[in-house]
Amino acid sequence: MSKEPVRTEAAPAPFQGAPYSQAIKANGLVFVSGQLALRPGEKELVPGDITEQTEQVFANLTAILEASGSSLAQLVKTTVFLQNLDDFAGMNEVYAKYVGDTPPARSTVEVAKLPSGALVEVEAIALA
Repeated sequence: MSKEPVRTEAAPAPFQGAPYSQAIKANGLVFVSGQLALRPGEKELVPGDITEQTEQVFANLTAILEASGSSLAQLVKTTVFLQNLDDFAGMNEVYAKYVGDTPPARSTVEVAKLPSGALVEVEAIALA
C-alpha cells in the first residue's frame, strides 16, 4: 500500500508550517486533516459566527477533496470538533447543505480549545 500527499493552493497550507499534509490518499481513501475557517493564504479566521466559519471549513474540504480527485459526495466519515456544543444547530444547518442525501457517518464533540480560537474544525475521510 502506498500513500500520496494531497496539496492544493485552493485551501490553507498546514497550520503554521506544522508537519502534516492537507490530506493523504491511501488504499482507495482520502484522509483530510482537520480544517479550520481559514481562507487560503490568510492567517486570521474568517469573521463571523459558527455558520460563517462552517461555510469556510466546507470550502476548504471541497477544495482538498477535489484536488485529490474526490468530492463531498464521496464522504464516508467526518469528525466535527466544536468549541461550544451550543453551536451544534448552526453548524448542523450548514453541514446538511454540503453532505447531500446520503450523509457520512459523523462524530461531533465539544473540545476545550481549537487553534486560533476557532469555533469549529472538521476532519474527513472520503472515497478516492
